[in-house]
Amino acid sequence: MSKLLVTGGAGYIGSHTVRSLLEAGHNLVVLDDLSAGSEKAVGSATLVVGDVGDREFVRSVFSAYGPFDGVLHFAGSIEVARSMVEPLDFYETNLTKAITLLGVSVEHGIKAFVFSSTAAVYGIPESQPIVEDAAIDPINPYGSSKSMFEQVMADAGQAHGTGWIALRYFNACGAHPDGDLGENHEPETHLIPLAIAAAAGVGQSLQLRGTDYPTPDGTCVRDYIHVTDLAAAHVTAIEGLIGGASSGVFNLGTGVGQSNRQVLEAVGRVVAPVPYDEADRRPGDPAELVADSRAFRAAFGWEPKASDLDTIVASAWKWHQSQWGISTDAIAK
Repeated sequence: MSKLLVTGGAGYIGSHTVRSLLEAGHNLVVLDDLSAGSEKAVGSATLVVGDVGDREFVRSVFSAYGPFDGVLHFAGSIEVARSMVEPLDFYETNLTKAITLLGVSVEHGIKAFVFSSTAAVYGIPESQPIVEDAAIDPINPYGSSKSMFEQVMADAGQAHGTGWIALRYFNACGAHPDGDLGENHEPETHLIPLAIAAAAGVGQSLQLRGTDYPTPDGTCVRDYIHVTDLAAAHVTAIEGLIGGASSGVFNLGTGVGQSNRQVLEAVGRVVAPVPYDEADRRPGDPAELVADSRAFRAAFGWEPKASDLDTIVASAWKWHQSQWGISTDAIAK
């Protein structure tokens, strides 16, 4: 099996992918500054704590723990709304530091580089579901920073022969079925964990941000994909690249859109009714984002297995119960 470097492997999607990679038999080194992750989330992988943007430090990691067969890059900033008010931070973290990592990877002859990208690169698409050759026109610095690095990877691949894949995923959600890995951002900005917290009485009444979108019920529509399905896709992508698969960009989603109100209904079914207040739109949010993932399915034989909405919510609820010490019996439906 392969020896791999995983940046941001102590975070939400990274830690689930680390679990899947370990189960597949790979030898892992995780590089994470632990600003948004947990040491225990990396399991038996080797953890190195540090900044992925520190060139000399990253070089020392490659020298001390390599040679690596491939790199999976998850480390980055993700909050769309924060990117609107702190754009320079997002460009530094998601672009400048990523270029540093890629540069060191090129120096060490890495031939397989998988990047955690996003549907936010498309901005407000003209049609749904979104295909990979749709116009790249992000409407927030988060999406811009990701799209810029995709171009950097393509140029580096052309110049240096580095194999690369950018996985543009839509709304990652859910938790590991074992209940020991889940979504725990600080601050939390994602709808499902916020809705679960409100329903369980742990968090405040949910702010339903935007009810006047041009969608069937007036709220945003998103393609929700279970984090374990995303993890499986990353395993398939890095193994494919190492085995000689072609570079490129791929969408990851289910092809099914769910509105914010439908998410609240699912939380109501699984946990309890969600108390909420209607509020203004969140800056930088398009009305609808749904993936066409046929290209990745055809190239890698991947299929989402756990991404129906009730399964997603149930897995997230199991995780949050373990964190909060709340039993199902304590919640009045």
